[in-house]
Amino acid sequence: MKKYLLLLLMPILLASATVDSTEIDFILTNQENFLLNAKVTDETFTSIPSNPNVYSPVDTYLDRNLTQKASTLKENQAFHIQSVEINNQNQQVFLLDNGQYLLADLKVIFDDQILESTTTQATVWLKKDFKLYTNPIGNQQKIAKTSLKAYQSVEISEIVTTPTDIYAKIDGKGWLKSTDISQEDNRIEAVQELLNKKYAKDNIGVYVKQLTSQKTAGVNQDKMMYAASVTKLPVLYYVQEKIDQEEYSLTEGLQYIDKVTDFKGSYSAEGSGTLGKTADNRHYRIDELINKTAKESDNAASNLLAYYITNQFDAVFYEEITAIVGQKWDMSSRQASAQMAGMIMEAIYHQSGYVLGSLQNTEFDNQRIARDIPVPVAHKIGDAYDFRHDVGVVYTDSPFILSIFTDQSDYDTISEIADDVYELLK
Repeated sequence: MKKYLLLLLMPILLASATVDSTEIDFILTNQENFLLNAKVTDETFTSIPSNPNVYSPVDTYLDRNLTQKASTLKENQAFHIQSVEINNQNQQVFLLDNGQYLLADLKVIFDDQILESTTTQATVWLKKDFKLYTNPIGNQQKIAKTSLKAYQSVEISEIVTTPTDIYAKIDGKGWLKSTDISQEDNRIEAVQELLNKKYAKDNIGVYVKQLTSQKTAGVNQDKMMYAASVTKLPVLYYVQEKIDQEEYSLTEGLQYIDKVTDFKGSYSAEGSGTLGKTADNRHYRIDELINKTAKESDNAASNLLAYYITNQFDAVFYEEITAIVGQKWDMSSRQASAQMAGMIMEAIYHQSGYVLGSLQNTEFDNQRIARDIPVPVAHKIGDAYDFRHDVGVVYTDSPFILSIFTDQSDYDTISEIADDVYELLK
């Protein structure tokens, strides 16, 4: 129980009396003077701290008038207060159990104890360089050993307030300062650190976006490269949009005529895919063409969809794609960035239609992003000249977009980047 200051000091009897000039003068002690003249304010101790601590280093003295320095008390250094006294300067001073004196300054000295406690059940994420403590009380705490890692999610069960900080408890582990935890998923910060440290190279562009938090990370994500078959993604998005608007149906047929491979922006029919390389005047169902474009990266199938449904990349098509990616994605030059590809893939994800399903279980799942990742991946690859790309949705508990563009690199590098990012966001 705290010792109250007024009980420690001598009471004073105030009364008017007539005294003879022959009587001895009435002399008050320092304690009596303090009680008589001092006003209790927010800067006055009214009790002795039961567990004293200091906010910052403070000097101690050999005498109550604080003229002879003895030593310095530091933060979280254990000390005990024996009593309170008043010195000749009418100051409160604490007498310590080692016989030294300390100015009773509320701006420096505090009672280190839990002021408020609240039980809770919440998931939080650890910040970089977090510290785990054995106790929330400053002069009773030590650094706790832990296997927890930065950016990891943890469950907290209690929040306490002390004079110096707010702490959160992890049952069976220890206590964290509130400044060492994030209320929101912060793993994207770990992704950014990874990319900066390992993949900040001129020939690599990476864009990552957590779909739940909408947070992004990247390196060279705005760098324009030849996007190759990744440029089929805007076509697939637009086709799904027209299906959703009921302008076309999946079972509708499109005729394979010569003009299909001979408009500005069309791919060479001699490229990848199993559809015939020359026009045969047959009608091919839209769902079949979507599958061939998504799963085989079929050039002729993509041309058929683009010729009829985008109207050979007309102004309306460009306007809608530009609104999504923030700039024009030229279907002829096929110049784009990892971020542009990631943004169109996100738009396809939100459509949640036939196209998105077709981008899973492709002929390219044994390479690049999908090669090692043990969860479903919807993705679109692109290869041409020295360019190797892949962009996809990775279906972890919190799905994310991963778009990787490379120049003069290889499939293994793309897989390595994907594996590293997955380990942080899985």
